[in-house]
Amino acid sequence: MAKSLLIVESPSKARTIQKYLGKDFVVKSSVGHVKDLPKDEIGIDVDGSFEPHYITIHGKKKVLDEIRSAARNAARVYLATDPDREGEAIAWHIAQEIQDAGYAKDKLFRVRFNEITKKAILQGLEEPTRIDDDMVNAQQARRVLDRIVGYRLSPLLWDKVKRGLSAGRVQSVAVRLVAEREAEIRAFVPEESWSITARFAGPPPFEARFTRLDGKAVKLTEEGPARALVAELADHPYRVDAVTRKERKKKALAPFITSQLQQDASRRLGFAPKRTMSIAQQLYEGVEMGSEGPVGLITYMRTDSTRISPDAVEAARDFIRSSYGADYLPDKPNVYKSKSSAQDAHEAIRPTDVTLHPDQVAGALSRDQYRLYKLIWERFVACQMTPARYDDTAADLLCGRATFRATGSVLTFPGWRRAYGETVADPEDEKVQPDETAEEQEGVLPALEEGQKLTARELEPKQHFTQPPPRYSEASLIKELEERGIGRPSTYATIITTIQDRKYVEKRESRLHPTDLGVVVNDLLVAHFPKVLDPEFTAGMEAELDEVEHGKKNWQESVRDFYVPFNKDMETAQEEMRNIKREQVPTDIDCDQCGQKMVIRWGRHGRFLACSAYPECKNTQEFRESERGIEIVHDEVTSTPCPQCAKPMAIKNGRFGRFLACTGYPECKTTRPIPTGVKCPREGCGGDLVEKQSRKGKVFFSCGNYPKCDFASWDRPVAEPCPTCEHPFLVVKRGGLVCPVKGCGYTKKAA
Repeated sequence: MAKSLLIVESPSKARTIQKYLGKDFVVKSSVGHVKDLPKDEIGIDVDGSFEPHYITIHGKKKVLDEIRSAARNAARVYLATDPDREGEAIAWHIAQEIQDAGYAKDKLFRVRFNEITKKAILQGLEEPTRIDDDMVNAQQARRVLDRIVGYRLSPLLWDKVKRGLSAGRVQSVAVRLVAEREAEIRAFVPEESWSITARFAGPPPFEARFTRLDGKAVKLTEEGPARALVAELADHPYRVDAVTRKERKKKALAPFITSQLQQDASRRLGFAPKRTMSIAQQLYEGVEMGSEGPVGLITYMRTDSTRISPDAVEAARDFIRSSYGADYLPDKPNVYKSKSSAQDAHEAIRPTDVTLHPDQVAGALSRDQYRLYKLIWERFVACQMTPARYDDTAADLLCGRATFRATGSVLTFPGWRRAYGETVADPEDEKVQPDETAEEQEGVLPALEEGQKLTARELEPKQHFTQPPPRYSEASLIKELEERGIGRPSTYATIITTIQDRKYVEKRESRLHPTDLGVVVNDLLVAHFPKVLDPEFTAGMEAELDEVEHGKKNWQESVRDFYVPFNKDMETAQEEMRNIKREQVPTDIDCDQCGQKMVIRWGRHGRFLACSAYPECKNTQEFRESERGIEIVHDEVTSTPCPQCAKPMAIKNGRFGRFLACTGYPECKTTRPIPTGVKCPREGCGGDLVEKQSRKGKVFFSCGNYPKCDFASWDRPVAEPCPTCEHPFLVVKRGGLVCPVKGCGYTKKAA
């Protein structure tokens, strides 16, 4: 009897599914996309119907040959690629190849499942469908739009700014958000205000803040009135005027969708979005579980739906009942509303089997896999639990003409927080998730009664200044993109990674800063392509692609509506856009070698000062702009002697990051990596750890004896031994110091 053929994208996914289907099936992997647009040409009929010209991806001919060969003798062919637009497009391309080889279309089926479990796979095979042409067209429209923007804008930037630059339809909008936030920060003018805090001994000790004067809300904006009021109230007693107590309930959070998983993994685990999605992919496709073989631990990780299958809800409720007790189980299942644009055919991200506690599978998972699985598992269990309950107390205290307010909040029943715990909020995020408020951190108030007399042990005035909006973190930028309707679950991680890889944005201390290059490119594109760079327009295009997917709009019509005005803007920009590459901005700075004036020019690594007498004088300098104007950045001279001539070495910046160079240049051209002052931990090595930079610009630390010793670490070492395990150094991690030895657990907060 002929076997059936089932095709997926990933080899690991294929191994997991083969285990469930047995000998009646052959499971093959396409190893991702098999066809795409050509790299050396636009590959789209922009003058006609916008039909794309797909070619076989380099290296995939052998894969397609194997698939066609396996299909030739198969009783049926099932295309089981991922249940999203990308997966549908891959299935469509594979189907075309199989049909072109003579395989009957009526024996070709599409199956979709949101989790890789035996039950889900068998159910999908029992209910096969056909390829969804509307989903394919939505993906084609996105690919064509992105290709048009990339292939038309990138050469324009090569000509006007520098070679090698690129632009993207959605990524460029993300850069704009980061650049505009930076402009807001620089333009921000802080406003002064003053608070007055009364502190009481208790027990327990508590504080109250000044809120009203003579019964009216007052904002203190200057030091004089604030200190005058403190002096006026100094000898006055306090009397409790009113006390209000109420119970507050906080409902459980919804199960994870892609964006929220990326945000929480960033905040709680310190994972970049790309890392989160890579680990989630592994958990979805299957992890080796000893004698059981590969097991898919979570449902599909690219989703914007909070829907949960009835079976999964019931399983969660059974688990909560048996593990936590009836008090933690609501009378009815918690149901969460997805946003209107969500693909509700998908489920939320959840464990495939809630009874597989993270600690049970920890031995089969890497540390990162375990931490992410635990996060997903806890969030899912918590989403079906009762609300957390708090006793909130607020007391108004009268002191002379002033009223002070004291508040306290006590967690009386943890509810869902028993499973999901506390989230450490990012204090610089202006928009925090519901579980990140500071309310639960408020202190406990004593049992205050109306009319009670109190004496403050301290009355403190304090100056405050309003703060500029915070720079985006990777998590908060994803949240901003999601709220504005820009991008989709499958694209968030790629957007964040791409804008950093292109050097338009850089991450410093977990915050995203636009580079000089990013600001210049953004300004040029916004000036000449305001519609393409408009967040609302980009969100509208996403909504239009959704309409294509639902069969409500023709994909070629959508592309044409975009292309016609874009092409006109392109023609204008080619003539009128500033040519940064050829611009020379004059300065008043004298060249220290020939006396001529220096000018600002653009180069491979951004802006720099160059002598206006070039090419006769080739002097260049780094510079920075401050309130005082343009300042030359002088090399930081160190106490490290040059090993060749003994002159001191200086820290310089180059193509591959920072390095030490002899101050005797050009007579002495000696260079070396920057040492960290920490010895390599490899036994018998004796080398020094030095600072280096990867090809993508990320700083790392490796042994100076490379290639003899290949020790390397992303974390900066500090020459301070661990007091717990006596490891010779600690590493910098998330603002503090930690021991790098697995299992030690020593941490030290930053001073």
